[in-house]
Amino acid sequence: MKKGSKKKKSIVREAFSWIFYIAVICAAVYLVVNYVGERTEVRGDSMYPALNDGDQLIVDMISYRFTDPQRFDVIVFPFQYQEDTYYIKRIIGLPGETVQISDGLIYINGEVLEESYGYEEIKNAGLASEAITLGEQEYFVLGDNRNNSTDSREPSVGNITRDKIIGKAVARIWPFSEIGLIR
Repeated sequence: MKKGSKKKKSIVREAFSWIFYIAVICAAVYLVVNYVGERTEVRGDSMYPALNDGDQLIVDMISYRFTDPQRFDVIVFPFQYQEDTYYIKRIIGLPGETVQISDGLIYINGEVLEESYGYEEIKNAGLASEAITLGEQEYFVLGDNRNNSTDSREPSVGNITRDKIIGKAVARIWPFSEIGLIR
C-alpha cells in the first residue's frame, strides 16, 4: 500500500470522527435544552425579594416526571390567556388541601401556614377569601410579593394543574452577584 493512500484514509477517518463527535454533542445539547433544563428570565416583581426583574434562571424540566411538586417549590407555568407568557410562582397549596386567606394569613386545612416567603401581609385574598379545596392534580400558587402578584387568587390564573407545570426553578445564573440555588 502506498503512503499517500494510507495518509488519505487517516484524514478521512479523522474527519468522520470529528463529524460524529460534533453530532453527539449537538444531540446532547438538544436533549438537555428541550427535556432536562431551560433558561428563563424573570419579568416583573411578583417574586420579590426571592427573585428580581431581569434575573436569569435555570428551570429543571425533568424532576417532576419522577417526583411530585412540593410546598414552597418555585414553579414555571404558562399563562393561559397569552401565548409565550410564563408565570413564576411559589406553590402554597397541594392537591386535596383546602386553602383560605383571612386577615392577611394563609390557612391550609384550617391551620395557619408557617412560612417566611411572603414579602408583606396579604391585603387582597381574592378567590381565597372563601375556602378553596384543591382537586387531585391542582396546586395553589402565590408570588412572594403578595400584594403585587397575579396568582391563584385571581380568576385569570386560578389553581394550576400538574400537567401545566413546566418545571421547577432551581438556580439563578444572572446577575453574577446573585448566582445560586433558589429557595
